[in-house]
Amino acid sequence: MLRSALLYCFLLLAYVCMANDRIKQTSFIHFYGDTIPISTDSSVFVDYQMPNQEVAIRDFYRQLNQGTIGSVIDSILAYRTRHDLDDWVFYHLIRATAEKLSPKASNYERYTLYKWFLLVNSGYASLLSITPDKILLYIQSDEEVFEIPTRRHKGENYVCLNYHDYGQIDFTTTVFSEVNAGFEPSGKSFSYVIKKLPDFSSQRYLTKEIDFEYYQRDYKFRILINPDVQKIFTNYPVLNYAYYFNMPMSRITYGSLIPLLKKQLYKLEQKKGVDYLMHFTRYAFAYESDSAQFGKEKRLSAEQTLLYNYSDCEDRAAFFFYLVKEIYNLPMIVLSYPKHVTVAVNFGKKLGKNAIQYKGGYYYICEPSSQQVDLKLGEMLPDWKTAPYQIVYEYKTGANKNSTSYIQ
Repeated sequence: MLRSALLYCFLLLAYVCMANDRIKQTSFIHFYGDTIPISTDSSVFVDYQMPNQEVAIRDFYRQLNQGTIGSVIDSILAYRTRHDLDDWVFYHLIRATAEKLSPKASNYERYTLYKWFLLVNSGYASLLSITPDKILLYIQSDEEVFEIPTRRHKGENYVCLNYHDYGQIDFTTTVFSEVNAGFEPSGKSFSYVIKKLPDFSSQRYLTKEIDFEYYQRDYKFRILINPDVQKIFTNYPVLNYAYYFNMPMSRITYGSLIPLLKKQLYKLEQKKGVDYLMHFTRYAFAYESDSAQFGKEKRLSAEQTLLYNYSDCEDRAAFFFYLVKEIYNLPMIVLSYPKHVTVAVNFGKKLGKNAIQYKGGYYYICEPSSQQVDLKLGEMLPDWKTAPYQIVYEYKTGANKNSTSYIQ
C-alpha cells in the first residue's frame, strides 16, 4: 500500500514538473521598431552541438517539429501577410526570430538550424551543406546573384544565405556535403526584389542636411533618413542593376525629399529639371570606391546612397535614375563601361547630335558623377566616346508606367 502511494506521488510530481516545464509564456520579437508577440514553451528549444553531423541535424529537426514552434511560425507568417513583406525583409524577420529562440553568439550552428527550420516551415525550399565545423544555409532562387556561392539540387539553383559569416571559404580544399534532411526541399522560390520597405516608426529617423551648388547658387535640403535601412541591406547580395534602380524609398524618407524636389522644379521645363537633378546627384555626395568604403563590391539603392557619406558611380546612377523616374518618368537606359556606369535619358525628341540611338529612340547621357570638367547634359568625356559599353538596363514608360526590361 505504501509502495503504491509513493509511486503515485512520484508520478504526480513528475507530471507537475513536466506541466510546469511546458507552461507557455509570451515573448516579443523586436523588428525594426515593431514588437511581435510569440507564445513559447520549453519545446521550442532543442539543443545542438558540434561537430556537424547529418544524423544530429535530422534529429534536431524531428524534435523541434514535435514541439509547439508551429505557433511561433504562425505568428511571423501572420505578420508577413499583414505587412506585405518581401522575401528579403521576411528573411530578416526569420533571423530576428531565430535570434530570439537561439542567440547567434551562443551557438552559431544552432542559430543557423533554427533559420533553416523556420524557412522550410514558412514555405521556402531550403537546404544545408556541412563540414564538421561549418554549416551553410541555402535558399532556392531563380534570380542571378553574383559573388555568393550557389549549388544545384535536382536541377534547381540554391543561393547561400550565410556565406558572409565565414568571410572566405576555399571550396577547392574544403569539401561540403549536402544534408539529407529526410525530406525533399520544396516550396516557393526566394526573390531578392524589393517592392516595399517596412513602415518604420517616425521616431527612428534622423535629419541629414544635403547641400550643393547649381550655377553659382547654393541649395540645401534637410531630409529624414533611417539607419535601419542600412541594417536591412548589410548583407544584400550583388544583383543586376534593375534591383537597385527600382528599389523604393521608405515612406518618410520619400516624403522628406521628393515633394521638395518637385516643388523646386515646378517652373522648370523638363530638360532643365533633369539637368538640375543631374547636378544635384553629382555634387551632393563625396566619392569613394566600394573597395575603400566596404572592402568589396556593393551596389546601393537611392535611399542607401542618402544614408552613406560616400558613394561611387553606380550608386549615383541609381540615385539619379530614381529621381528622374519619380519626378518625370522618362525612358532611360543604363550604360556600363569597363570602369564606369552612367545613365542616358530619352526626352521624347532629338535634342542634338550627341544622342545615343537605341530601339528607335534618342538617349542623352546625363552624367551623375563628378568629373574633371563640369559635363553638360548630353556630354561625355572624350575617352568614353570610343570606349565599348553595354546597355545593362532599360526603363520603359508609356502604357505601362512601371514596366521594366532586363538586358541579358
